[in-house]
Amino acid sequence: MTYTDAVALGVVFAVLLDLAVLRTNLLRRKAFWASYAIIVGFQLLVNGILTGNRLVMYSPSKVLGGATPQLLGGWRIADAPVEDLLFGFSLVVQTLAWWVWWGRRIEQRAGAQ
Repeated sequence: MTYTDAVALGVVFAVLLDLAVLRTNLLRRKAFWASYAIIVGFQLLVNGILTGNRLVMYSPSKVLGGATPQLLGGWRIADAPVEDLLFGFSLVVQTLAWWVWWGRRIEQRAGAQ
């Protein structure tokens, strides 16, 4: 399995978790997308430093566009492979979906007492 395959599964899982399983519907909220834009900015900065300075390198056969960092193009944005951006997206969505879901459960239990 390539990094691309794993990331695609992670994104599908995160979207289904948010919209169908936990039903937090974060992906339908403007507040989520506004805050996610901030997260992506910092993700690109850190990822650009790590991959641009070759502190992190990828096997050419495991990512789209190969292993050579480029500022833009070749399936990369600010030296980061597109897979890293999608992986970060799935992590953020999953973390926030669970956070909201657990928060609602705690509120419901507190209200029932």
